[in-house]
Formats: sequence, C-alpha cells, structure tokens
Amino acid sequence: MLDLVRKNGAWDMERTDRTAKELYLEIKANPRPRFGFGDKAILVNVDLQKVYTRPDLFVTAYETDPRQKEYVNRLSAGFRRAGWPVVWTYVAYMESGEDCGIWGTRSDTPDSLQNIKHGSERAEFDDRLEIDRERDVIYCKKMPSAFFETRLQSLCVWHRVDTVVLTGGSTSGCIRASAVESLSRGYRTIVPEECVADKHESVHYANLMDLAIKYADVISVAEVFAWLDTLPAKD
Repeated sequence: MLDLVRKNGAWDMERTDRTAKELYLEIKANPRPRFGFGDKAILVNVDLQKVYTRPDLFVTAYETDPRQKEYVNRLSAGFRRAGWPVVWTYVAYMESGEDCGIWGTRSDTPDSLQNIKHGSERAEFDDRLEIDRERDVIYCKKMPSAFFETRLQSLCVWHRVDTVVLTGGSTSGCIRASAVESLSRGYRTIVPEECVADKHESVHYANLMDLAIKYADVISVAEVFAWLDTLPAKD
C-alpha cells in the first residue's frame, strides 16, 4: 500500500517500497473511470523506427512486448478497414542538427538524438511494419509530442475524430507527451498497453500508471481489437 506520511502537521508525499510495475498493476486491477471510446478515432503510431525498434542494430533501441509490431499492424489494418486515418511519425534531423534545438545539446555522440539524420538507417521505419504509403499519413516530427509543429491537429479536425489511439515509444517520452497534448486538445486518448515500449522497465510502468490515472485509458490491445470489430467496413 502507498502510505501518507505526516510531516510538520501536514500530509507529505505518498511513499512506498514497491516497484513501479507493482504500483501499475494495482491501478490496473482497480481502474479509474474511463474516458471511453468516442465516435471516430485516429491511430497515431509514434516513432516505430529502427533507432528505437532494432536492439540488434542500435543501443538506443528497446523492446517491451515482442509482438508489438504485429499488434500495431493489426490495429492499422482495422483502422483502414473502418475508413479511419492511420498516422506514422518518425524523428529525423538535418545534418547540422539545429532543427533539434535545445533538445540536442546534452550530448553529441553517434547515438545522440540530433544525429538521427534524414535518409539514415536510424530514421527508417522498422521493416516489420505494414505501412500503406498511399493511404497512411507520415509525419516527421522534431519534438516529443506527435502534435507539436506537425499537421496532426489539422488532420484530426478534417476527419472529425474525437478519439486518439497511440502506439509506439517511448512510453515515458513521446507517448506520454503525445497523450498529454491529446487530452489537452480535447481528445479521448487510448493507449493499448502491449503497443507501447520503453528502454527501462521502471519508467515504462511508472508512466503507464501516471497515464492511466490522469491522461488516458491504458487498456489491453484486445479491447481495442474488439471495438474495431464492431465497426462496419468502409474500405
């Protein structure tokens, strides 16, 4: 249990010796009321590029659920079948790295963020992804949120969506940033647990917990599949 600590007559922060995963599983077992699914959704697959999905090639990559890409492909197919938009984002920067801004100033190694260059293998989408390059929308983003200085908001308005489903990574970085901004823009926000990943277990589960408490419905991908199966096909 989380324990409130009394300090100088006031309640201090909650303290616990349990892991972030244990705390998340407790929240999962006792879920908050949901925002729920709306009438129309957009699928935003965030930064599923080799620099983050191929641990065999890059030290910056990670894997949480080995079936993540399979689930994302199935979600994407379901959204297309419903006639709903599918978006893929990736990060890449110019040779100077100046379009990475202050975010790229903490380090400058071959593995640094600003050194994900346009046209490089690090910027390429994972080969296991099934991207329809005629129908799907692809955005290059520069900052954590998929909304920041991309055309995602305009796309949401054009399609009259009220729900954003997020997949990709990292859970603690670009997924969290995109979820917070999605909620801030008035969208019901869904995060299928098996479809997001992070390099570190602790921050992955800590952010899933925080997202579930505050910003999004963190649910099983099976529940999203079941929802999609109720929709009429329009493709």
